[in-house]
Amino acid sequence: MLGKLIPEGMEESQIPYVDPGKQNLVQEVSVKDPRVFNAGASVKIAVLDCGLKYNQIRCLCQRGAEVTVLPWDHALDPAGFDGLFISNGPGDPVFCQQSIHNIKQFLAGDSPKPLFGICLGHQILSLVIGAKTFKMKYGNRGHNQPCIHEGSQRCFITSQNHGYAVDPSTLPDGWSALFTNANDKTNEGIVHDSKPIFSVQFHPEHCAGPMDLVSLFDVFLDTVRDVKAGAVEGRTVKQRLRDLLTYKHNPNVSDLEKFRPRKVLILGSGGLSIGQAGEFDYSGSQAIKALKEENIQTVLINPNIATVQTSKGLADKVYFLPLTHDYVTQVIKNERPDGILLTFGGQTALNCGVELTKRGILEKYNVRVLGTPVSSIEMTEDRKIFVEKMEEIGEHVAPSEAAFSLEQAQAAADRLGYPVLVRSAYALGGLGSGFANTKEELTALVCQAFAHTTQVLVDKSLKGWKEIEYEVVRDAYNNCVTVCNMENVDPLGIHTGESIVVAPSQTLNDHEYNMLRDTAIKVIQHLGIVGECNIQYALNPESEQYYIIEVNARLSRSSALASKATGYPLAYVAAKLALGIPLPVLRNSVTNCTTANFEPSLDYCVVKIPRWDLSKFLRVSTKIGSSMKSVGEVMSVGRNFEEAFQKALRMVDENCVGFDHTVKSESDEELETPTDKRIFVLAAALRARYTIDRLYELTKIDRWFLHKMKNITDHLSTLEVYQDDEKDMPRDVLLRAKQLGFSDKQIAQAVQSTELAVRKMRKEWNILPVVKQIDTVAAEWPAQTNYLYLTYNGTEHDLDFQEPHVMVIGSGVYRIGSSVEFDWCAVGCIQELRKMGFKTIMVNYNPETVSTDYDMCDRLYFDEMSFEVVMDIYELENPEGIILSMGGQLPNNIAMSLHRQQCRVLGTSPEAIDSAENRFKFSRLLDTIGISQPQWKELSDLESAFHFCSSVGYPCVVRPSYVLSGAAMNVAHCDVDLEKVLSNAVAVSKEHPVVISKFIQEAKEIDVDAVACDGVVVAMAICEHVENAGVHSGDATLVTPPQDITPKTLERIKAIVHAIGLELQVTGPFNLQLIAKDDQLKVIECNVRVSRSFPFVSKTLGVDMVALATQVIMGEEVEPIGLMTGTGIVGVKVPQFSFSRLAGADVVLGVEMTSTGEVACFGENRYEAYLKAMLSTGFKIPQKNILLTIGSYKNKSELLPTVRALESMGYSLCASLGTADFYTEHGIKVKAMDWPFEETESDGPLKEKQRSIMDHLCENHFDLVINLSMRNSGGRRLSSFVTRGYRARRLAVDYSVPLIIDIKCTKLFVEALRQIGSFPPVKTHVDCMTSQKLIRLPGLIDVHVHLREPGATHKEDFSSGTAAALAGGVTMVCAMPNTNPAITDSSSFSLAQKLAEAGARCDFAIFLGASSENAGSLAPLASAAAGLKMYLNDTYSQLKMDNVSVWMEHFEKWPSHLPIVAHAEGQTVAAILMVAQLYQRSVHICHVAKKEEILIIKAAKQKGIQVTCEVAPHHLFLCLDDLDRIGQTRGQVRPMLGTREDLEALWENLDIIDCFATDHAPHSVEEKDSPNSPPGYPGLETMLPLLLTAVSDGRLTMDDLIKRLYENPRKIFSLPTQENTYIEVDLEHEWVIPPSMQFTKSHWTPFYGMKVKGAVRRVVLRGEVAYIDGQVLVPMGYGQDVRKWSPTVAPQTQPVPSKELLKTPEHRHVTVLSETVRSRAPSPRRAGPTGDGRFHLPPRIHRASDPGLPETVINQDGFPYPPPIPRLSPQNMSMQSVPHVQTSPLLHPLIGQHILSVKQFSKDQMSHLFNVAHTLRMLVQKERSLEILKGKVMASMFFEASTRTSSSFAAAMQRLGGSVISFSESTSSSQKGESLTDSVQTMSCYADVLVLRHPQPGAVEV
Repeated sequence: MLGKLIPEGMEESQIPYVDPGKQNLVQEVSVKDPRVFNAGASVKIAVLDCGLKYNQIRCLCQRGAEVTVLPWDHALDPAGFDGLFISNGPGDPVFCQQSIHNIKQFLAGDSPKPLFGICLGHQILSLVIGAKTFKMKYGNRGHNQPCIHEGSQRCFITSQNHGYAVDPSTLPDGWSALFTNANDKTNEGIVHDSKPIFSVQFHPEHCAGPMDLVSLFDVFLDTVRDVKAGAVEGRTVKQRLRDLLTYKHNPNVSDLEKFRPRKVLILGSGGLSIGQAGEFDYSGSQAIKALKEENIQTVLINPNIATVQTSKGLADKVYFLPLTHDYVTQVIKNERPDGILLTFGGQTALNCGVELTKRGILEKYNVRVLGTPVSSIEMTEDRKIFVEKMEEIGEHVAPSEAAFSLEQAQAAADRLGYPVLVRSAYALGGLGSGFANTKEELTALVCQAFAHTTQVLVDKSLKGWKEIEYEVVRDAYNNCVTVCNMENVDPLGIHTGESIVVAPSQTLNDHEYNMLRDTAIKVIQHLGIVGECNIQYALNPESEQYYIIEVNARLSRSSALASKATGYPLAYVAAKLALGIPLPVLRNSVTNCTTANFEPSLDYCVVKIPRWDLSKFLRVSTKIGSSMKSVGEVMSVGRNFEEAFQKALRMVDENCVGFDHTVKSESDEELETPTDKRIFVLAAALRARYTIDRLYELTKIDRWFLHKMKNITDHLSTLEVYQDDEKDMPRDVLLRAKQLGFSDKQIAQAVQSTELAVRKMRKEWNILPVVKQIDTVAAEWPAQTNYLYLTYNGTEHDLDFQEPHVMVIGSGVYRIGSSVEFDWCAVGCIQELRKMGFKTIMVNYNPETVSTDYDMCDRLYFDEMSFEVVMDIYELENPEGIILSMGGQLPNNIAMSLHRQQCRVLGTSPEAIDSAENRFKFSRLLDTIGISQPQWKELSDLESAFHFCSSVGYPCVVRPSYVLSGAAMNVAHCDVDLEKVLSNAVAVSKEHPVVISKFIQEAKEIDVDAVACDGVVVAMAICEHVENAGVHSGDATLVTPPQDITPKTLERIKAIVHAIGLELQVTGPFNLQLIAKDDQLKVIECNVRVSRSFPFVSKTLGVDMVALATQVIMGEEVEPIGLMTGTGIVGVKVPQFSFSRLAGADVVLGVEMTSTGEVACFGENRYEAYLKAMLSTGFKIPQKNILLTIGSYKNKSELLPTVRALESMGYSLCASLGTADFYTEHGIKVKAMDWPFEETESDGPLKEKQRSIMDHLCENHFDLVINLSMRNSGGRRLSSFVTRGYRARRLAVDYSVPLIIDIKCTKLFVEALRQIGSFPPVKTHVDCMTSQKLIRLPGLIDVHVHLREPGATHKEDFSSGTAAALAGGVTMVCAMPNTNPAITDSSSFSLAQKLAEAGARCDFAIFLGASSENAGSLAPLASAAAGLKMYLNDTYSQLKMDNVSVWMEHFEKWPSHLPIVAHAEGQTVAAILMVAQLYQRSVHICHVAKKEEILIIKAAKQKGIQVTCEVAPHHLFLCLDDLDRIGQTRGQVRPMLGTREDLEALWENLDIIDCFATDHAPHSVEEKDSPNSPPGYPGLETMLPLLLTAVSDGRLTMDDLIKRLYENPRKIFSLPTQENTYIEVDLEHEWVIPPSMQFTKSHWTPFYGMKVKGAVRRVVLRGEVAYIDGQVLVPMGYGQDVRKWSPTVAPQTQPVPSKELLKTPEHRHVTVLSETVRSRAPSPRRAGPTGDGRFHLPPRIHRASDPGLPETVINQDGFPYPPPIPRLSPQNMSMQSVPHVQTSPLLHPLIGQHILSVKQFSKDQMSHLFNVAHTLRMLVQKERSLEILKGKVMASMFFEASTRTSSSFAAAMQRLGGSVISFSESTSSSQKGESLTDSVQTMSCYADVLVLRHPQPGAVEV
């Protein structure tokens, strides 16, 4: 396409179109005569000028060359020069024929002189050698073209500007491609294989971009010198280039593939605190996504329950546990990951990882640190090593010294010169840092810093320098790019987290930018960081001098900002790089077609501003400096600085209109010493006509920024001209205002109009925003992204608006009171909408969130959430509706404004929201439905305020009106307090009324989260506060399900929630806060939106309430859930405070929220959960000394039992005088201590000796401080009087001493210590939440396994076979005797035992083989064997017995109580059944395979013959039809596969089959492929997956499986219980069976290619993790011979000692399925309907499941075993599940006991039994039949007829789903003299309970 420019006044026709592509442009630009530079240098280079750049001449001259520049067509005489350089130039190389001809001659001959070409020179060289060039579609232009060097595969960033390229396919022999463009794959360079000739397409010399390859000039000149010196035999140019560009420590790619982890542990960051906020939720979530894409299992440890990363569906497993090395070690031991990521959880994770490495834990368990090695992390963290490392590469670090004591720090400061900066090493967000101008200030800072760390850094102050940051990415192959550079608006001296930050930097020139970029790359490569890291510089504004401040070898706040600012998914890329994937291989997610190895170039400006909430704290300084205090941040995107800057100011605080001069007045002092409001002081100063220079001197903010800010204030003055009538304003003034980032509201204020009027005018003038995409390659490639922003500095939209979407408004800035939990809700809502098939729009501007990740939604608007912008987006997109209830309070605030503009607000109507938000309306509403509330009144003068308070009685809560910019709420206890509070609230007046309400003391606060549909409550969750009411719910400790609420109160709560939901017609989420006192409930407030506790209740109780609310909002039908009661675990949520960051802030809990984050942990009771949660906040369990300072008498007496408990636990207690007196009087040993005397001049030496409380605190003498202040009820002391309590609390915080300041928390904590001890152990089923559907089964038993040892260990041995068993979920095998030698006598038996004990990894028993000779000799060995195996048909062994008389002999001699097992096929089955019947013995038939066999066994069972049988999976899942697939020789097996009809017959007669057994008979592949193939299939690793697939297809139930693989094998073979043994199975995992399984030696499987669903994840055998995810962890010889254990007892007859059951009284009974159904898959940590005893064995003591569980855990039914994972097939999970009957603890002692006498019952127990009976009868009437006893059998043995009694038992049994077998005395063996004992024993083998009636009194006692 051609174009032309027409100067003004010219006729278009006068100027012709010109096509430069048809001209020889080189001729026009080349020099006309030769010129010489740097004459006289040692080597002479001829330069052919085709359009030469001076930089090329400079590069050659600097390297010592004499340069002769020749015209393009000049003849070249090789003799005159040592080398030839061909420059770049314009146009098509084809026009340079003369040059081509001359160069051909120059290169003629065998050893031409060196030649180097650039750009056009490269194309000309290609034409010289006969290759071809072509015109590109767009060409490559810009400074960030990634080129891959072919020899090393490394990628380099280059500068380019060309429209033609060389076709590499046309290169002649002897030439190779040198570089290739990583994006469009065009050629970027060529080199001769042996001659010294090469060229490149890019500009290595170009200094406005990266000069990463300028060293190509060195290679060229070095080659020239060598050739000149005659060193012809040296390295070729190709080799030199490869040596130069190859990374010396390149990892081997095949090694990386080999060691690619299967399972990775990710450490999260814990609770949000100042300095470590939501950015780690975002980075961790991205890392998990990246690993999942690579099919790697992920395990996350993070106790922060509010985060997205801890949700279901992201990580495979989440452990809610403290991030301490001991807990992480336990998880590593449990999960056995092979990789760990430390850089995604902030400083917390780094410190934990370094600790694990130091302790050798990672090495011990073979866990590799992925990504940046720990050694590199330590280099960046330890100041001294870091300085040395920087000196090695000639870089300078800000002058700084590390000190380990106060003296060293003082000496360092003297050497560096004051002012100095003090900071602690290994700390985050500048914790414990500050500037010291004098020695005194230094001493104070250093002492405080040593409380957090052992090393203090003293830095020379560079205050006033610019602070610049670069985000750098590097992979394991040394490819390195800088992704984003950022500049702090505030100068150095203010922590970067406290600064306003701009990206990309605005005030650096090209040279500075590239200088710092090159340094960044050099540093990162030198440190060996893999992944992402951040480097900070101090740059002198007057010169180019710079210092490196620090390097963070992890993702940080800046990386979250950089990631959002550029659209480059840093965390995702870092996770991929950690796996060893090269950076060039990854895609750029914005374009989807270019490589991720590029440096983003932005066509927009990003501004980040922090948010402080300092008004929430008492006594905290508002000065900002080197220590971080901000709690959140915003990021805005605009086309210029002014636009982005004003947007960001409004984002930080919705009440701010922009760069507003009215917020603060100008003050030199505040400009000089910055505060959180300095920017508004600056606005006022500009308004007051301060000059830019004066402002620069005061603030050291770069003049460029000050000018930009002045533009805003200047334009404001322009706007104010039109105050009288805004209609006079010209359009361009309004347009310019919008382009400078003014909001409608701000313009309205300036012209004294209204926001809506300005909006209307703007629309009339068509001044509308355009939607732009975030584009990281500045339009060089088409962007595909949905990452959008609005701007007035544009002309057209980047995309069109065709499809309808649903709009969700996010959480906005994190602040105290609204944090990551609302991001969780917003993300949950978007995900649910996407599942439902809606397209989604997210509006949010918080760079720390997951919701602003652009793969979360269909369109992400990174913009303001104000009425104006949301309305603009709404009008552009015209969505189906807008959801406001998911982002916290902020979206709710604009509900009414949107509603008035006819927006479709989905969910609860804005009027109803207003009714709940407006105090008067809500109060009226409560009155109409008769619900009480605390008395309140809105008052506008002091008199009436005093009057109201005295009428309702103090204390009262006082809330100033919000106009007073966040003046805090307070509690007044008397008139004096009230006066203080109100005098603080400026002036009480009609415009500024205050609301005063009665404060109820000693009450319990209750939080209810609910979801309703058209006013009908669908689900609700109740949390109770541990603290008394008066502590803000965000600061309170929450427990759910509630533990102390009475059923009466519970019913009342439900009624209130239903009534309010109905009255407000809520659709979607809402939250109520209530106060309970003396069974009275009052409602405090109602929020019609999600609340802070939604993630907590959703994850603890197992119902995703946000997903439910979203379904309701979108009009889906949902099943009502009712009150959620959870699954038997208790969750406790504990606040995370950041007082240590806020110097001077008083540590108090009150009506204003002060916590910055939260953590939650789980336990089987609240004590366990509370301790874990406390540990998660960084709390340390006290070891020895505890300090008590307790205010009021009431508190002292309430704590008396608690203090006694502390004494009894052996703590040494100290207390302040009053407290000590009180407890000493009550006989508790307490050491009294005094506060320091206020008057410092102490009289006499006596006073010296008494160490005061302060001294002890300063010396870290105490492990815990319990400080309860006098006024512990919501009040905040307003006086400036410094109390002792305040000083004690502050010292405790400053010296990192654990502190408890609430009486209820103290009681809970001490009780937890008493019950649990100091560190609650990890319990997988409690602490871990899984994304798969995991269930827990008992360890399975396989009664038919061939392990081939002794005699054929090449096929299998005990070690490999039992490893295969564990991998298949089998924990006990019975080994067959047909080995070599066969096991037929004591010597062969003991040999097999010895080999098994040495090799087996799981437990085992060994069969004896029956032979024709050994019938008489086996009895002595019988009890040590699994049983007797008789081979009656052809088999692959010497044990076959044809003679029936031998069979009979064995039946006669083998002990009667031990099992006989027969290999019998076809008619032989009938024969052996006949023999068994003759001897009245039971017999077990192996591997039934044919229809005739199963039918004969069925008939025998019906006739009462004692026969049991087993079927092998291959006969259930394969038949003769499969032989073609398996192969005729491989398909050989005995019994042979049946027909399709045989297979169907087995499935039809499933109830006849007693056991499944694999008949695992492995042979090597060679044997199986030989013509006379031995029969047999391997099967241990495939049996369970095949059967689980059948369960998922509905052909089997879980019960069937457990009965046949666990219960029946134990009964038939009298096998003992394996204590502490279970397996975890993932029901959802779908996979295809591979050609061979992992552990068996057979290396083939007949099931190859079959799709299965279900996999074994973990096997715990006798308390040890034996197998996990493909690794067998137990050694050979761990398995034991179960016949050597203590004698086995039939499982029914072992009574449960009742004392065991009463051990743990805290196990409350939870009605499990009452009204709940879990929308979330059951998981090991969340037992489902545990009331369901049927999945577990008849009661016996089943030792706890996890290492470290208490001796016995009582399940809800009173059965002692670890709470099982629900084994429920989906159909059992239906809504109709029966509510389980709740048994009273009184009945527990009866469970599992024989009931032999009426004397066993107490009166209470009888009455309870009647209650149970009544409840069951009611249920039966309602439900007709219950399934409680499904699968259970009762044997009715009536030796004395009683029809009524036996029928009533039978009816009850059948009504409850069980079955009855009747034992008739007249036809039984008792006719032949069988004793009653024999009958009972026999029946007990078959039934679960016996009901016996006998005429002879006392018969049963026998």
